[in-house]
Amino acid sequence: MPVPLPKRLLVEAIGVALIVFFGPGSAVISAHQGGAISHEGIAAANGLIVMALIYAAGHVSGAHFNPGVTLSFAAFRHFNLRDVLPYWVAQFGGAIGGAALLWALFGGSVDIAVTGPSTGDADAFVIEVVMTFLLMFVIMAVATDSRAAGQAAALAIGVVVGLDVLVGGPISSGSMNPARSLGPAVVAGELTSLWIYLIAPPLGALLGAATYTFVRGDNP
Repeated sequence: MPVPLPKRLLVEAIGVALIVFFGPGSAVISAHQGGAISHEGIAAANGLIVMALIYAAGHVSGAHFNPGVTLSFAAFRHFNLRDVLPYWVAQFGGAIGGAALLWALFGGSVDIAVTGPSTGDADAFVIEVVMTFLLMFVIMAVATDSRAAGQAAALAIGVVVGLDVLVGGPISSGSMNPARSLGPAVVAGELTSLWIYLIAPPLGALLGAATYTFVRGDNP
């Protein structure tokens, strides 16, 4: 029996809140504790929380936790179009909730969780597209292609998230997720570069989904 939409939305909201708290939140905690967590540790935290949540909730909501993923699944007929907007509301709401919890615990340090370019808007935009392309390409493979090893889906996706943050973090903060960027930006009141993260990750996700769909061809 399909899981009712309200329960799926609750899981999406909780999942994104936890991704914000443990992912970018690890950078906030590191700064608050004098650099206790290295860049490699922050990348690992981002990947591990996504992996854990997919294992825990993939069978409930599909474990999108990302408006770009939801959009891409719907665009290529792997998700009901009428559920896209409710999923987005839950995802963005969860991100704001996760960022608000960081603010409640660490105050102004939450601005460390705000994504922003370090070498220019163009560089950040391109790397966000590329990183999210890779993420969605892998998601399409493990989530929609019966030939891929389904049990390894969470591991594969978590590894990609960690890799993307490890490599792209110093340039664009390694978002790959409009909700993950919007939550801290809204709570911190820092919206200057938000447009990059609202446009580039969905674009990269759509390109990744389109490419995998083309490569897969008629195979189920």
